[in-house]
Amino acid sequence: MRFGIIIDRNMGRIFCRFDGNKAIHYGAPPWLGGKETGKAHEFAEEDLGCPVAPRKILCVGRNYAAHAKEMGNELPKEPMIFLKPPSSLAGPGDKVILPKGATRVEHEGELAIVIGKTLKKATRDEAQAAIFGYTCALDVSARDWQKGDGQWWRAKGSDTFCPVGPFIETELDVPAAHVICRVNGVVKQDGRTTDMIFDIPTFIAHVSQSMTIDAGDLFLSGSPDGVGPIVDGDAVEVEVTGLGTLRVSVSQEA
Repeated sequence: MRFGIIIDRNMGRIFCRFDGNKAIHYGAPPWLGGKETGKAHEFAEEDLGCPVAPRKILCVGRNYAAHAKEMGNELPKEPMIFLKPPSSLAGPGDKVILPKGATRVEHEGELAIVIGKTLKKATRDEAQAAIFGYTCALDVSARDWQKGDGQWWRAKGSDTFCPVGPFIETELDVPAAHVICRVNGVVKQDGRTTDMIFDIPTFIAHVSQSMTIDAGDLFLSGSPDGVGPIVDGDAVEVEVTGLGTLRVSVSQEA
């Protein structure tokens, strides 16, 4: 099934299940016990908002060997986890804002995972069973800050640095998923999830050994190689097989 958020001028943000061009309203996300309300309406692409509202955004770094190589890093021996704040979220059609003082900001297209129930010290099988669905994400990264700060709080966590969408799909053939990132229509990243160093249940279970994972939390699974700079005026797309295409634009902070 396909889920997401509609932004309505009168009703605000509405969580919905999508059936063709019809948005079927839910009282809350299914992972929070939401049910259909009996209301529905037709929607357009421009009505879509960021489909997630996690308490935590957990990201796996260097999870593709070719990307680790292009960044000059060794392969990790266990999942390398960092966090983005929920305030970094953006949605389809939104603008990625390049902060003043950041001299090189790059795109990293990724497959993202939405968790459907609470996990603590989970096995791989329990982690797999707790997945609600999948979506597209863009891990925006200010490289000069990433290298200079030591900590990644602003390099990865600045406002608008985590666009997500357009939909959450509950079914995905993960081993066959193809991750593509385009800048101004030109393919910059083109990878497959089979190239991940740590598969999805492995890194979810790994995090759960130290941290409670809540229903609705979001995981970014790592970026294929081909990352590069984005600048004012660019149009960026992240497409994952079966999940649609996340489209955002880029603007320099005024």
